[in-house]
Amino acid sequence: MNIERLHSISPDAMDLLLLADPSEEVIHSYVHRGFCYAAYLNESLTGIYVLLPTRPQTIELVNIAVDDKCQGQGIGKKLVLHAIEESRKLHYHTIEIGTGNSSLPQLGLYQKCGFRITGIDHDFFTRHYSEPIFENGIQCRDMIRLSMDL
Repeated sequence: MNIERLHSISPDAMDLLLLADPSEEVIHSYVHRGFCYAAYLNESLTGIYVLLPTRPQTIELVNIAVDDKCQGQGIGKKLVLHAIEESRKLHYHTIEIGTGNSSLPQLGLYQKCGFRITGIDHDFFTRHYSEPIFENGIQCRDMIRLSMDL
């Protein structure tokens, strides 16, 4: 697998970003302010993530997605670990990530990669998204915040 930085967002890249964030408007609000990386397997786009500087010395992994056909192959974990390493190379001291209360596999993955839960932003998804989001039979309402010292 090859991971490289993107300097523009193709329609295929946007389709992947929409897997993790259902609002194209929200994606456009942050994607050009951050660093976007794409993973290719056999020259096919299989995964993507966006790092966004948020505060001095702090960067957030704001979007991470793997093509549905490629899930369950460890690509998500490789992307998270790559994001951590890139954040170190960019000289950040803290990396943060947020996920929905209903995103159970993602919550497990982030903790396996070394993130610790630091807080809950109650009703984040009901405040910021016009349509309800459901995953795993649970309404996504709250943002679970996690971070890691680098």
